[in-house]
Amino acid sequence: MMQALGLTWKRIATKVGPEPMGCFKRLHNLLFSNKYLLYTNVSISVSLSALGDCIEQKYELYTGQQANYDYKRTIHMGFSGAAVGVLCHNWYKVLDRFIVGKTTSMVVKKLVLDQLIFSPVMIMTFFGSLALFEENPLENFRDEVTDKFVTLYRAEWMVWPPAQIINFYFLPTKYRVLYDNFISLGYDVYTSQVKHNKSSTSPDGDR
Repeated sequence: MMQALGLTWKRIATKVGPEPMGCFKRLHNLLFSNKYLLYTNVSISVSLSALGDCIEQKYELYTGQQANYDYKRTIHMGFSGAAVGVLCHNWYKVLDRFIVGKTTSMVVKKLVLDQLIFSPVMIMTFFGSLALFEENPLENFRDEVTDKFVTLYRAEWMVWPPAQIINFYFLPTKYRVLYDNFISLGYDVYTSQVKHNKSSTSPDGDR
């Protein structure tokens, strides 16, 4: 996935060209075209997931919760962002294909499906993608889900319903993952805290 992203960005750079006039517009049209939208969405998700962990680690260093910056941890969080980016990209396309329109009733249907179906899938994907880097992936995945799933799912209900009303009502499909990622930067800091803290029994003991 990461190699494919690198090759895609090189291809996009050659198409944009060095000319300043219209460069931004050409770049925008390429990034949000059907051909490159998946790569754009995954790149955004990788970057902001890694940034969220970076912010959380800087805070942990400042408060003395850890002694040194863990670069592998940030890379792993970026990898989890790639998995989440692929899911988000395809989920919004499916929602808009089967629930057409921006009436209040359509937005509510999308919101309910997003929270009841997609949020749990996202959380499971988050823990599963990070468990791949652990010594005992299956055991780690089971323990993380058992201990921390409810904490993150509760946070999902606090953050996403109001944000997704704006997303589903006002934005075209191609901008939804971009919007999600900027809204979720603070949430990514929180998920990093939950994942890398030993206990999730209280908000202060979470990712």
